[in-house]
Amino acid sequence: MAQVRWSLTAGNDLQDIENFIARDSVLHAIACVDRIVESAETLLKSPQIGRIVPEFNRPDLREVIFRGYRIVYLSRDNEITILRVVQVREIS
Repeated sequence: MAQVRWSLTAGNDLQDIENFIARDSVLHAIACVDRIVESAETLLKSPQIGRIVPEFNRPDLREVIFRGYRIVYLSRDNEITILRVVQVREIS
């Protein structure tokens, strides 16, 4: 069965996002992280929907942008592994 796995780094990214947003609103922080997780879950239906990460040019390493967050993932067989979740502004 297909599944989404989260790397330790990606899990830490989610925690950092939640902690940052929670400074203003715990409810918004939880909702934001929930939406990111839901977005990642949709990759199971269409794993090739993300673009190939330009820095690596590997067909199995892809990314999607969701509400200002770059979700980098590895797509292999019936598994999606989320590697990073980074705010787009941090990339430049």
